[in-house]
Amino acid sequence: MTVDPDRTLTADELAEIEKKYDTALNTRDNGPTLSRVLYFISIAFALYHLWTAGFGTPVDHEHMGIHLAGLFILIFAGFPLFRTAGALDHKPDRWWRYGSVPLYDWVFMVIGIMAAFFLTLSWRGLDIFGYKIAEQALRQGDPSTPDIIFGSALVVLALEIARRTLGPVLPMIISVFIIYALFGPYMPAQILQHPGVDWRQFINNMYFPSEGIFGVTLWIVSTVVFHFVLFGVVAQRMGLGQFFVDNAMMAAGRFTGGPAKVSVVSSAFFGTISGSSIANTVSTGSLTIPNMKKMGYPGHFAGGVEAAASAGGQITPPIMGAASFLMAEFLEVPYTTIVVAAIVPAVMHYVGVMSIVHFTALRLGLPSYSKDELPRFFKVWREGWPTIIPLVALLYVLFSGYTPNMAAFCGLMLCVIVGFCGFSKPLTLVVPGAFIWFVLWKASNGGFDPVMAGILLGLTAAGLLHPRAREPFSALFDSLAVGVQYALAVGAAAAAVGIVIGVINTTGVAFRVGFMVTNGATQMADGLYSALSFMPFEIVAQASLQQFLSLVLIAMACILMGAGLPTTALYIMLVSVAQPALAQLGIPALATHMFVLYYGVISEITPPVCASAYAAAGIAGANPFRTGVSAFMLGIGKLMVPMVFVYAPTMLIVLDEYFTIMSFLQVSISCAVGVCIIGAAFSAYLLRPLNGLWRFVLAIAGLALVAPGWQSDVVGMILAAPVILSQLAARRASLAT
Repeated sequence: MTVDPDRTLTADELAEIEKKYDTALNTRDNGPTLSRVLYFISIAFALYHLWTAGFGTPVDHEHMGIHLAGLFILIFAGFPLFRTAGALDHKPDRWWRYGSVPLYDWVFMVIGIMAAFFLTLSWRGLDIFGYKIAEQALRQGDPSTPDIIFGSALVVLALEIARRTLGPVLPMIISVFIIYALFGPYMPAQILQHPGVDWRQFINNMYFPSEGIFGVTLWIVSTVVFHFVLFGVVAQRMGLGQFFVDNAMMAAGRFTGGPAKVSVVSSAFFGTISGSSIANTVSTGSLTIPNMKKMGYPGHFAGGVEAAASAGGQITPPIMGAASFLMAEFLEVPYTTIVVAAIVPAVMHYVGVMSIVHFTALRLGLPSYSKDELPRFFKVWREGWPTIIPLVALLYVLFSGYTPNMAAFCGLMLCVIVGFCGFSKPLTLVVPGAFIWFVLWKASNGGFDPVMAGILLGLTAAGLLHPRAREPFSALFDSLAVGVQYALAVGAAAAAVGIVIGVINTTGVAFRVGFMVTNGATQMADGLYSALSFMPFEIVAQASLQQFLSLVLIAMACILMGAGLPTTALYIMLVSVAQPALAQLGIPALATHMFVLYYGVISEITPPVCASAYAAAGIAGANPFRTGVSAFMLGIGKLMVPMVFVYAPTMLIVLDEYFTIMSFLQVSISCAVGVCIIGAAFSAYLLRPLNGLWRFVLAIAGLALVAPGWQSDVVGMILAAPVILSQLAARRASLAT
């Protein structure tokens, strides 16, 4: 699609851009009949997960089997074997093809469904025409022939749905893990050698719970992540996204470079309900990017601002990307712990983007929005306040100690009540009536305490009585279908990456690779220490150098691998390596996991593979690679902050052994100031234009301030002082003239 950069795009054009860059939405045209069937299957799939969130999830293998079966149906029907030219176009029906789906995809679909349900059917044993299969507890460790057949099919098909939705990189990496498991004795490096497993034992580990495919990743995605994806889509469709944009306009639009600052603030707001960077980019960028260009920002910079701000969605509480839920499971901590720990690092990311935006606007002399162009506070809140009811409910339930899926259930139900139900449509009152019954039922059996029940009932009443116009229920069903579409790629990745976890648990490869990382960093540190030992600083001590080099090596691996992997898969693989390596250096587990997550997310804005930046470039009509470079430069804060909370875990708040008010304030304030100063250096402007030398000095000063510790802060202030003084003098001189 060719985009005219001088006009505002239509909703259909924006949807086409999102579909182009988000492979989860880039599906076949199945024709009217099959498309309708798949539409209703998607809605049923969403409603099943909604029901289980509120009323209880079936036993793990049953629930994950249903989830996998849904993935196989929707992916094999919607995604072609190869994305060649015309592969997504509608094809006429033939005896070997129906609804553009060829016969082999129907066969894959049926085999996948059978493999997904076989464990459930045979859990208590099975007798098929005299062929007896023992119950699962007796087959664990000694799988039957049907187990081998269906397990093998499930491994192959899990890799295939991951390839179709995410591309070839993830299945290729997982295939390397499979080869490693099977051919351990023949590995070239002695440290990587292990006895190996035969195919029978491999399938035993991959197919039976609770390792492998039916393991923790698929469980978390099917019980938690899926619901939050649905919540983000439905909340945005019922008006919360526009409410965020309007408030961002009021908060930031009146300042210098208003459109760009609105982009940052609105993307930060939107990131609280959506972990999808591309959806964030398209939703908020449709308004902010054209306005930035009209005000004078270059197209590549306007797109870069939106992409960099939107890439914060996966690190912005309370609804972060799928990896954050897995982090809570791996660390065995409440999800609210992850939410609190992520607050300050996420703020630092947006401080970095906002500072570059601000100083660039000053350098270019860009205006703010006029008063007439800004929304009116009372009008926005009078019309939009009901849209925050579901988010309030979700946060309250979540922080009251209930499970994330219960929080998502309450949030989703209130989304439906606020956005789609009203007294003007009597039939829709069934939904609030059912939710009121649910709350009273939970309160009667002790599931909700009286305060929780009273607040949820009050929010339900407020959601029913507000005068805001309601959306038709068809829009709700469309939202559920789109939410399911977004969740397909995450589910496929979770199923496939379960194989990696199974291999890691079977072979111990994580500790082997972790040792290699630590050993390599030690050798490099020894060489550097011998050259720098004359310096009296603690940072050049051998142990400090080893820790820093280990972090750098892992960060580089995250960024490089992140160019072709979804964040969830990248997080699982690298944290398995990073945790053993960095734990030896005394780094807290939470800081290690957050470190890997942050550097994995950076891939969203790191050229050459940066889907968010390319989507923004499509809206801006700008060069995609140049937009990606701009987004990476704007996201510089996200690049530095992980190093800070590794060296100063007080920034994460929740680690009691590291947290004090004074240390937290010192680290956070100096980091924010340092990020702002680096933003000025990148923008070549502080109070006045900066020349090359002052930019370099200011960048070094900013890095010193970002680095935690009083000594580095003093060094940073000493370096920044002459630059700031010269800027003040130049400004005073210009004002005098």
